[in-house]
Amino acid sequence: MSLKHFTIGALVVFCIFVEHATAQKNELSGIIGRTFVSNQGIPGAPSYDPELRFGKGLTFEINYARHVMGGEVLALALEVPFVVDPAQDLHSAQNLVPKQYSSYFVTPAARLNVFPGTAVSPWVSFGGGFGHFSESSTLEFGGTNPGKTGTTTGVLQAGLGLDVKLYKNFTLRGEAREFWSGVPQLNVDTGKSRQYNLFAGGGIVWHF
Repeated sequence: MSLKHFTIGALVVFCIFVEHATAQKNELSGIIGRTFVSNQGIPGAPSYDPELRFGKGLTFEINYARHVMGGEVLALALEVPFVVDPAQDLHSAQNLVPKQYSSYFVTPAARLNVFPGTAVSPWVSFGGGFGHFSESSTLEFGGTNPGKTGTTTGVLQAGLGLDVKLYKNFTLRGEAREFWSGVPQLNVDTGKSRQYNLFAGGGIVWHF
C-alpha cells in the first residue's frame, strides 16, 4: 500500500469515527510558536562553514479535536493538528541553497489527557499524515533557484502538552510536537532522507 493510499484511508477512518461520536464534546485551538530544525552537516563543504543551518520559523497551529471517551483519570480525543511555518530561513556557504522554505503538516492523531476534569491536565499525542515543503524560487545569495520548489512527504507526529483551565469554556495550552518528515529539496546533499521538525508553542482552546 502506498503512502498516499494509507494517508487517505486514515483520514476516511478518522472522519467516520468522528461522525459516529455524536455525543462527545468538541474543541478548537489556536497555537503560536516556533519550529526548530537541527543543523545538518554537508559532506565536502568548506571547513569554515560545514553545515546547513535553519532559522526558528514563526509557526501557527489550528487544531480541531473531538472527545470520544474518558473518565476522571483518562480521556481520549481524536484531533487534527494543522501546523504552518510560513518562512523557515536557511543559511549555508553553498551558493545553491534556497533563501527559505515554507511548510505545513496535517497529522490526524489520538490524544490522551490525564485528569481531564481538573484545573491542570497533561497530555500526549501520536498520529500521522502528510506535509508539504515549498522551497523559495530565489537563492540565499541571490539568483533563481534551479531546483525543485515543491516537496510532499509522509509525516509522523508525537506531542506532549499541558492544558490549564482559564475561564468557562476556555483553557490555556502549552505544547511541543515533533514532526518526523522527509526533507525539502535544498540543492545540497546532507546524507539525510528524514528530518525532525520540533514545534513548541502556546495558545487558547475553546471547548464547545
